[in-house]
Amino acid sequence: MSLVVMKFGGTSVEDPAAIGRTAAIVKGRITQGKSPVVVVSAMAKVTDQLLRAAEAASLGDRTGALAISSRLRSRHRDTAAELVKKTEDSAAIIDLIDQEFDSLDEILRGVAAILELTPRISDLIVSFGERISSRIVAAAFREKGMDAAHVDAREVIITDSEFQKAAPLDEVIEKRAPEKLIPLVRQHKVPVMGGFIASNETGITTTLGRGGSDYTGALVGGALSAEAIEIWTDVDGIMTTDPRICPDALRVKIISFEEAAELAYFGAKVLHPATILPAVRKNIPVLVLNSLNAKCEGTRIISLAPHCKSPFKCIAVKKKLSIIDVVASRMLMSHGYLSQIFAIFDKHKCVVDMVSTSEVSVSLTVDSNASLPEIAADLSKLADVKYEPKKALICLVGEDIRGQNGMAAQVFNAVRHINVRMISQGASEINMSFMIEEDDADEAVRSLHAAFFQNPDPSVFDVEARKQLLASSS
Repeated sequence: MSLVVMKFGGTSVEDPAAIGRTAAIVKGRITQGKSPVVVVSAMAKVTDQLLRAAEAASLGDRTGALAISSRLRSRHRDTAAELVKKTEDSAAIIDLIDQEFDSLDEILRGVAAILELTPRISDLIVSFGERISSRIVAAAFREKGMDAAHVDAREVIITDSEFQKAAPLDEVIEKRAPEKLIPLVRQHKVPVMGGFIASNETGITTTLGRGGSDYTGALVGGALSAEAIEIWTDVDGIMTTDPRICPDALRVKIISFEEAAELAYFGAKVLHPATILPAVRKNIPVLVLNSLNAKCEGTRIISLAPHCKSPFKCIAVKKKLSIIDVVASRMLMSHGYLSQIFAIFDKHKCVVDMVSTSEVSVSLTVDSNASLPEIAADLSKLADVKYEPKKALICLVGEDIRGQNGMAAQVFNAVRHINVRMISQGASEINMSFMIEEDDADEAVRSLHAAFFQNPDPSVFDVEARKQLLASSS
């Protein structure tokens, strides 16, 4: 059984045309002798709109919340009606959509009545995006001649009760996924399930956090020991940097798990940071592919990538960060001082990206968020504290950066016209990072890309595509 898990993002299921392309891609895999298990996101922008409806309801704006729900209902009904033409099947999917939105409206009315939106209820509200999109996609597949079977992801992906960003219970998923999915695959059916959504062990709906559909795909792929995990999105794969910043960015053909994980964590939006982990554990290749350009080979992520002649594979950018400076001249070297600092970040569930220490101070970088004043207040009990928002982290990823003489000099020469606030290089052999002002981030990326990707290794980068781009623009 050549089993492949195929995850399709919001833009791959955003309208009837996109779902039609997705169906053709899955049918193509079946033609190749593959047994696909399909994971889909909510239709594009639906999760954001559900969150807006929830927020409106919590503020007492019942009319506004229900108006958002009504527009979403119409969008999903129209999409289903265009995709499913058989009278009986069309009536069934439209009725199911109406039942789901009736349930959603009841929840929104309840939130508007009590004027409170808990994380648990928020998860329940946003879950409707994937619950409905997966139903529509399954029906569309059947219309296209595939024997698709809808599977409620909440019966497969089991998590703890940390609502809005739940942690999967791997051992339970390792048991549930084969039980729920393998019998369907053996009957030559195509299981279709929503990503992002899950439930705790008592059956209450949870979510894996934004971008969690990728994570669902990887968890299912790992539990089923799939041949490959395919992440279908709207770009040709992992690029050397954001093409919106550098139009001559190159597609990376092949990259290691370790490099891809660094990129995902430090701002590359193609992958959810946790996506790689279940694949790494089972050594399952991950392919990042473009549903708008299915013929493109995309990016292949494997355990050990071939040697690259170019010093770097990619440049990632993470914006909207803050630097927190903690200064205590008499406390820094005292036993337990750093643990007290990090205990405060743990208390506020705030992730630290980078740390730098000097004789009298500790500097840390974190996502800018509403908790910063509270974090600073707690830290001020230990030392003098100040924080600076609107910072950006530039991360260069490549193999054995630490072992290449003069690499740091080349990097900082390329950005010599930009003020660098913090530097981190020794912690990783494959990552060199530094902090700058957010307003300087795009210029820094352009300068670095021009310096390091003029003569890229054609065995690792899609050089031909850039040649064609340059030829068409000249």
